[in-house]
Amino acid sequence: MPDVITDLKRIEEVLSRGVVEVIDAAEMRKLLSSGKPLRLKMGFDPSRPDLHLGHVVGLKKLRQFQELGHQLVLIVGDWTAQIGDPSGQSDTRQVLTAEEVRKNAETYMEQFFRIVDRDRTQAVWQSEWFGKFTLTEVIHLTRRFTVAQMLARDDFAKRYDANRPISVTELLYPMLQAYDSVQVRADVEFGGTDQKFNLLLGRELQQMVGQRPQQVVTMPIIPGTDGVRKMSKSLGNYIGVTEPANDMFGKVMSIPDSLVPLYYEVLSDVSFDELISIKSQINAGNANPMDMKKRLATDIVRQFHGADGASAARDHFERVVQRKETPDDVPNVTVSLQKLAEAAKKAYSPTGSIVSLADLLVETKLASSKSEAKRLITAKAVEVDGTIATEEMMLVKDGSVLRVGKRRFAKIVNG
Repeated sequence: MPDVITDLKRIEEVLSRGVVEVIDAAEMRKLLSSGKPLRLKMGFDPSRPDLHLGHVVGLKKLRQFQELGHQLVLIVGDWTAQIGDPSGQSDTRQVLTAEEVRKNAETYMEQFFRIVDRDRTQAVWQSEWFGKFTLTEVIHLTRRFTVAQMLARDDFAKRYDANRPISVTELLYPMLQAYDSVQVRADVEFGGTDQKFNLLLGRELQQMVGQRPQQVVTMPIIPGTDGVRKMSKSLGNYIGVTEPANDMFGKVMSIPDSLVPLYYEVLSDVSFDELISIKSQINAGNANPMDMKKRLATDIVRQFHGADGASAARDHFERVVQRKETPDDVPNVTVSLQKLAEAAKKAYSPTGSIVSLADLLVETKLASSKSEAKRLITAKAVEVDGTIATEEMMLVKDGSVLRVGKRRFAKIVNG
């Protein structure tokens, strides 16, 4: 492996770009300048196997540290997956079987190594040490901390004040995560701002047992495509790393203009100097928002689908979304127009029949329910053969093209 890079400019860029806080910043700079490879700790919860761009923020930071010559220790949280970390949520996570953990871990790591350098990563399973943990060791660990310390964690404090339940196992989780740091002798641990309490607990436990306390690096939690709430699959505002190039490009283009500078900072591969220039142009009002967003979307898609995939996705967006052309790859969906006409109590004709558009959208899976279909029609988000649907009853024929929103299409095949 190449030597550790100690260039001060590179170090400052890594510590400032897309970073909320470094604890202890002075000590971190000293360690990075020492020429000694550091052990970078990051754990993941195998109850969620699929990654989205919210996760990528932290992974790109890890990659930057790896490019300086440091080693990542990836901890598969297979043991604590059976306990559950609320991470700001009000419920504990479900207990997983060993087989579910294994499958999720495989999926996670396949996506993980699209971003992080596999050659500079050591993957370890938490059960390697907790699998043989005795009750004596558990009690010895808990004696080092107080309930008051645990209730200093924001989500625990809120639930306690609201008289909502907090299980004892949940209180154990931050201690177990801290013990991970001791086991792998972590020099640096990374996480979102919502994980700061847990990261600092690891630092504290290391000091208690005579190890050098790990440095802590927190990264921002980015809003999703709605521009307001944390990116999340459950909220439907996420951009998945395995999504098709066209969908990924379109979703990036849908983010509010206000998010563009942040997304450039934490998700793009533009150089540090380019980033400063881009932010300056945006702040001065000298940048075309559409052009800036296209460049951002192209950069992000390229990271997961290559240069050709990104170029094709940009071309697709410009043709289909901007110029409203019908894409070449519209999927055929077979439906019975006769049955739909009869359900609508209309006469059937092979050349075209009046049908309930809500029923048709459900039949073609462009809407999950009739109520959703009706909302889409009311919002004028549905087109039939290029005409915006304003009524629920519409003339549809064999070969008609349905369009919902900007990116969903179906071509009717009368079966």
